[in-house]
Amino acid sequence: MFATTIYKNRRAQLISMVGQGVIVLLGNDLVGMNYLDNTYPFRQDSSFLYFCGVNRPGFAVLLDCNTGEEFLAGPEQTLSEVIWSGPRPSLAHWAQKSGLAHWGSFDQLAHTLNQVQATTRPVHYLPPYRGEHVLKLASLLGLGPAEVEKNISVPLIKAVVALRSVKTGAEVHEIRQAIALSQQLYALLMTHCQPGITEQELYGRLQGFVLAQGSQEAFPTILTRRGQVLHNHTRDQVLAQGDLLLVDSGVCSKGGYSSDITRTLPVSGTFSSRQQDIYEVVLAAQAAGCAKIAPGVPFVDCHLAAARTVTQGLKDLGLMHGDPDDAVRAGAHALFFPHGLGHMLGLDTHDMENLGEDYVGYDQTFKRSSQFGLAGLRLARQLQSGFVVTVEPGIYFIPALITQWQAEKKLDAFIHYQALEDYMDFGGIRIEDDILVTEQGFENLSHNIPKNITELCGAMGQRS
Repeated sequence: MFATTIYKNRRAQLISMVGQGVIVLLGNDLVGMNYLDNTYPFRQDSSFLYFCGVNRPGFAVLLDCNTGEEFLAGPEQTLSEVIWSGPRPSLAHWAQKSGLAHWGSFDQLAHTLNQVQATTRPVHYLPPYRGEHVLKLASLLGLGPAEVEKNISVPLIKAVVALRSVKTGAEVHEIRQAIALSQQLYALLMTHCQPGITEQELYGRLQGFVLAQGSQEAFPTILTRRGQVLHNHTRDQVLAQGDLLLVDSGVCSKGGYSSDITRTLPVSGTFSSRQQDIYEVVLAAQAAGCAKIAPGVPFVDCHLAAARTVTQGLKDLGLMHGDPDDAVRAGAHALFFPHGLGHMLGLDTHDMENLGEDYVGYDQTFKRSSQFGLAGLRLARQLQSGFVVTVEPGIYFIPALITQWQAEKKLDAFIHYQALEDYMDFGGIRIEDDILVTEQGFENLSHNIPKNITELCGAMGQRS
């Protein structure tokens, strides 16, 4: 946990921004794998963690915007729980650590909410992303599940997004700690990635390392020789000479903040000439996207700079033709680069995505495009100093997509379909770093993880 004053100040800001009514923030509960006592690893709700710091299951907090009163609801440990799980700190302990003056049971919380509902004051809560949250809110508020979904608070969403988007120095330190662990993870990966190893064995080594450090994955790791599948979570392949291995992974700091790094490795230790050509285009696209980053710059401009670099690079290789600016305006680059350049990073890997991507990455000025590829951009609005974002361009040769576009003769003024026949088995390449927006521009927080070809192949050459 951070210092108690940090949580108190965050809640005071939230109360001031929402203004009227009461706020209910639900923490997460344990979730059973196959029965209640056999649970998945616990992960606290990020907004609850941000405003309260309590990383334990079964809690909720009530904030009264009119009076400023705060109340922590949660369980007291039973004797049976002490016998089976050992003693743990009391509810009062967690309230005091969070700077909350009052605490008690969920029955008391429900009683207070019933009193509020008898007035005209609103009850604010965030979009529930777990079924248990829907049912708990329905019980506390006397609503049907469908009504719970309809009555989420837009003012609360906007206030939470405004506060969580700009990272403090302490938060950036946590992200740096997660990235430092990722740096060790990728060093281990580069040591063991070689022909003959299975994806599953390699993943097991990485997972064991993460657990041994007292951390956990920030999201399910993507580790695959099928790089053209953007979020491939199968690990049933044996790595072979000449393969590319795409690894997109993140870990959590002790405070719950995430890293999110992607590297694409030549399994043989060196790239083929064709692989190197495509890799260098992706690397240049990342540099072009990063070069635009500064406070006040719309992130969509960074995305389009990367897209133009991809287009020019593929044109130079004979895979696209025509004017690169015209090609990007038409969306031709999305055949190879069908996702957005990046997203917010913080307590969540896709930070605050559960609150609604359009609230986090868009605003009144920047609306989501309907164009294929650009529509997938998670962040478009102007950057601010203190934002932490990912920058992760890629080039993918997706046979099903290429075949469909070719059959439709889609954007064939820009795409050399005949030349793509030799790339149907190429796979995909993505490179991703975590970027802090500063007053002067940006800082690449993950710059120490090798990615240029000389450093990367040098690191691969140090294998045992």
